Amino acid sequence: RVMASKTDLTNMEIADLLALLSDKKREHLNLRFQKKLGSLSNTAKIRLVKKHIARILTVINSKKVSKNV
Repeated sequence: RVMASKTDLTNMEIADLLALLSDKKREHLNLRFQKKLGSLSNTAKIRLVKKHIARILTVINSKKVSKNV
């Protein structure tokens, strides 16, 4: 899957971002299990999912800060 761009993420509502974050965390968990079991062929995908999680968290935090200011 293609990673959403920063502008796509900033245009999303916080509830949608939280749902996407939950999905990405679940995907990260599954990838870690697959790696441990030896069935993961593309280990770089773990790093990409972690970066996507970080981007989502950054957008969520910036939205919360701008809402409080």
